[in-house]
Amino acid sequence: MKKLLLASAATALVAGSVSAESHMDPVKIGIILGFTGPLESITPDMAGGAELAIDEVNESGAFMDGAKIEAVRADSTCIDAAAATAAAERLVTTDGVVGIMGADCSGVTGAILQNVARANGVVMISPSATSPALSEAEDDGMFFRTAPSDARQGEIMSQVIMDRGISEVALTYTNNDYGKGLADSFQKAFEAAGGTVTISAAHEDGKADYSAEVGALASAGGEVLVVAGYTDQGGKGIIQASLDSGAFDTFVLPDGMIGQQIVDDLGSGLDGSFGQLPGSDSEGSAIFQEMATEAGINPTGIYTGESYDAAALMILAMAKAGSTSAADYAGEIMNIANAPGEQILPGELGKALELIEAGEEIDYVGATAVELIEPGESAGTFKEIEIKDGAIETVGFR
Repeated sequence: MKKLLLASAATALVAGSVSAESHMDPVKIGIILGFTGPLESITPDMAGGAELAIDEVNESGAFMDGAKIEAVRADSTCIDAAAATAAAERLVTTDGVVGIMGADCSGVTGAILQNVARANGVVMISPSATSPALSEAEDDGMFFRTAPSDARQGEIMSQVIMDRGISEVALTYTNNDYGKGLADSFQKAFEAAGGTVTISAAHEDGKADYSAEVGALASAGGEVLVVAGYTDQGGKGIIQASLDSGAFDTFVLPDGMIGQQIVDDLGSGLDGSFGQLPGSDSEGSAIFQEMATEAGINPTGIYTGESYDAAALMILAMAKAGSTSAADYAGEIMNIANAPGEQILPGELGKALELIEAGEEIDYVGATAVELIEPGESAGTFKEIEIKDGAIETVGFR
C-alpha cells in the first residue's frame, strides 16, 4: 500500500529522531515555501499561518513534557526544482528538522518528495501543492497535503463558469505540473458539461512581453479567458497584455492567481473577474481569521489556514506517537485528521495535546474543516470569489 511506512533504524537516524524523553534542544520543523518567485507576495502569510500554530503550541507548554518547537524557513523558489531540493537538503542535514511544512508549488514539492523526503525518511505536509499527479506519487507514506487536488478544482471551476451562463472560454496555463494538471482537469470537466474550450495554450513565466500569446488566445475567441498561472508572474503578464490590447476584459482566476497584490497592481481592470480557491465557511475558519488578524497575518490570504493546519497536524501526530521520528508519527496523521474523537478548532492545540496525553481520541478540524482522504490529501471545499471595486469578495462556497 502507498501509505505503508518503510521504517528502519537508519531512516530514523537520518530523519533526526527525537524521543519523547529527551528534548534538550528545540524540535525543528522546516517551512519551505516560495519566498522568492512567482508566489512571493502570498507566501509570507502562509509561513505566518504555520508559525501561528507553532507559537500556540509553545505557549501551551503541553508538547512532549514542555519541549519547544522551532520553525526553520527555507526558500523553494516555487519553480526551481534544483534550488528547492538543495534548500530542503539543508533543512534536513544541517538544520536537523523532523518534518517539513511545504512545499508550495507542485513541481518543487514533487522534487523534494522524491529527492529529499523519501531518501531521508522525512514527513512532508504541503498546504498548497495541488497537482493531480501528486495523488499517485510514490511517497513511502511520508507525504500529505491539506489542500485538495486540482482534479477537484477543475470540476469546481467548470461549475462556477457554467453557472454564470458562460459556455465558451479560452484557456492559458503556466507550463509546469501545476498549470498543466489544472488545465487538463478543467478542460475535461468543462467539455463534459457541454462547454467549449476554444484554445488551450501554455505560457512561460518570466517573459517581459506576452502580446504574442494574447494574440493567439484572442484569435481563438471566447467569452472569458481562464488563466491557470501565478499571481506574480506570467499569469499577471497575460492579463495585463489582454487589458492593454482589449483582447479580454473578464478573467477566470484559480487559486494561483488570487491575491490582493495582483488586484492592487491591475486596478479596475480586474473588476468583474471571478474564480475559486480552497476555503470554507466553517466555525474554524472564522476563529482562524480572528487569530490571524491579531497576529498581523492577512486573515483571508490564500492557503494561510491550510498552512496552520499542516503544522498543527504534524505536531499533534508527533504527540500522539510520543516521538518526533517520522517512522513513528507519519502513521498517526490520518488518525488525527479524521473522526472519531473530540473535535479540535484553531486556538485549541493546547487542549488537543492534553487530550492526547490523557489517552483520548481527537478529530482535528482546524481552520479549513480538515478531512483527509486517501492518499493523504484534503477532500476539499472551495470559496467562490469575485473582484469588485478593487477587493476580493466571497460570493459563495462549493
